[in-house]
Amino acid sequence: MEAVAPAPRGPGRPKLGVVAREITLLPRHWEWLARQPGGASVALRKLVDEARRANKDRVRQAQETAYRFIAAMGENKPHYEEVARALFAGDAGRFETWTTSWPADVRDHARALAASCFEQTASHENVDG
Repeated sequence: MEAVAPAPRGPGRPKLGVVAREITLLPRHWEWLARQPGGASVALRKLVDEARRANKDRVRQAQETAYRFIAAMGENKPHYEEVARALFAGDAGRFETWTTSWPADVRDHARALAASCFEQTASHENVDG
């Protein structure tokens, strides 16, 4: 029986889910990264994590703002609970469907407030993969 040679290992740490990819930065960016504790990779991971947390905070704040409005103005409207669930689920289609029967001014303002939640949720999902 022949011994099978392990496949050559590429860059990164696949067991940890680390994938090596190329990025293009200006020299000043590389210089700044080189001065950071832990080097460029650590600094970039920290920056990405911080941006992800900030986006989650913005989504949560936008959802709370939209929810306060729909709770005050839509609590007695048809499908209120479904609208609230769609808001926090980040489901723009369901939110729009369930608010269709609401009075135009309330519906339109609720949709305008919720739109930023759905945009930020969608962009966050695209970043996360």
